Amino acid sequence: MALRSRLLLVILDGVPWRNWRRLFGNLEGWAQSGEARVWKMRSVLPSTSACCYASIHTGVSPQVHGIRSNEERFRVEQPDLFSEISRAGGRTGAVTHSYWSEFFNRFPFDPVRDLEYDEPGGPIAHGRFHTMTGYNARNQMTPSDVDLFATLTMLTERFSIDYGILHTCTLDSMGHRFGHDCIEMDHACYVMDGMLAAFLPRWLRNGYEVIVTADHGQTDRGHHGGREDAQQDVALYYFGPAKGPDEEALVDQLQLAPTVLSRLGVPVPRTMRAAPFLD
Repeated sequence: MALRSRLLLVILDGVPWRNWRRLFGNLEGWAQSGEARVWKMRSVLPSTSACCYASIHTGVSPQVHGIRSNEERFRVEQPDLFSEISRAGGRTGAVTHSYWSEFFNRFPFDPVRDLEYDEPGGPIAHGRFHTMTGYNARNQMTPSDVDLFATLTMLTERFSIDYGILHTCTLDSMGHRFGHDCIEMDHACYVMDGMLAAFLPRWLRNGYEVIVTADHGQTDRGHHGGREDAQQDVALYYFGPAKGPDEEALVDQLQLAPTVLSRLGVPVPRTMRAAPFLD
């Protein structure tokens, strides 16, 4: 079954609204020229990484799907983007932290079995994962983002995936170490913006709609998890033909999953109650 469109979702972990709008010159340039649109999106609570990952893909809150901290991990029960797109005959791909494989394919994560798999019958047809084992404030254990962007591009061109997600923790890890108001963070966002800009036009030429956003924000002290604009509010950039709300609108993170499904022409399950924000 051919889906109506194809879409890539890029999650840059832990970038607050302010740093998106002042430090990502390529993304802002495309928004300024009209090639992209940008809205503010507010994360679920708690604004913790694993909680947000599960909500981004299921469209339900942490209080419903049950992932309420980074330490609480299991295979999520609710319908999610991978399961619904695969059920509709679409091909899915993921280049992400291993948590995404645990939440939406199988738990626990076995590095030998699960770092790389191609399982056309599974919810995630083509998975390429990393674990960040050994991570701490002095040793980030994050892959190069060029490698991650290249891997996603490979999945699009080798397997013609209909939906792909890329997730990187580089900026979240930098933020935990340095905070978000410092020279180190200015430079890290500048580098990420340039790396992303090298691949994004290629994805568009290959016929993909693209959404670039974050799972949550982060404070100048490098914290997130609670209720505060700096911890919850992020930018969402959309490249594609769909119409959306006024630029002043605040997008709810629970709207992201039903929006992706609606763009692909996949039925939205009843569990995803938030309205899509793109026509």
